[in-house]
Amino acid sequence: MAGHASPEKTPSQRRGILITVAVLVLFMLAVLAGFINKLNQPRVISDSELRLNGAIKLERPRILENFELLSDTGDVFQTRDLAGRWTLVFFGFTHCPDICPTTMATLNNFYRGLDEKTRIDTDILLVSVDPKRDTPEKLGDYVRYFHQDFRGITGDFLQLKRFANQLNVPFNKVPLENGDYTLDHGSQVVLINPRGHYHGFFKAPLDPAKMKLTYGSMRATFNG
Repeated sequence: MAGHASPEKTPSQRRGILITVAVLVLFMLAVLAGFINKLNQPRVISDSELRLNGAIKLERPRILENFELLSDTGDVFQTRDLAGRWTLVFFGFTHCPDICPTTMATLNNFYRGLDEKTRIDTDILLVSVDPKRDTPEKLGDYVRYFHQDFRGITGDFLQLKRFANQLNVPFNKVPLENGDYTLDHGSQVVLINPRGHYHGFFKAPLDPAKMKLTYGSMRATFNG
């Protein structure tokens, strides 16, 4: 028995099939775009996971009192200059033999590992606690040895103490037997949010991969 030929689709039926296929393709593209976008989003982790990875986020960011220091360009640097960007702050000095160069090198690795969008509004700031020896010019040369985008500030010793105390970073001048001196200082890296508030800190020893994870999470949960 001979088979029956399928009836030819009418123009309206063909148009309906094309519309259905187009809708399915658009749906699949939307799902794929959403999946790719999710992959590119920072992973949000809990406060306990932050601590396990060496980062502490303050329950309530701390508003900083005004201070006036000196940038490595010779310009005045004040509290308001911290607003508008994320800033990682480390207290140290250029004569430091070990902790400071190691930390600055680690910050360089961390900074270079950030994606361009994140890096563009992230500052790395070295606060010198040795204003007697660290002139703005010397400080500028030191920080830019590690990365050309890094910045440094210093200033009056009492103003430095005031700033450091607000961020819970201790430092003290230690006389040496030969008449010279060195400085003991905290090794944590402080995080300032775009409001210019103390947001949290990264504990030593620093690990660039863990810092990238925790920094991305804290940025993602920030309600600016």
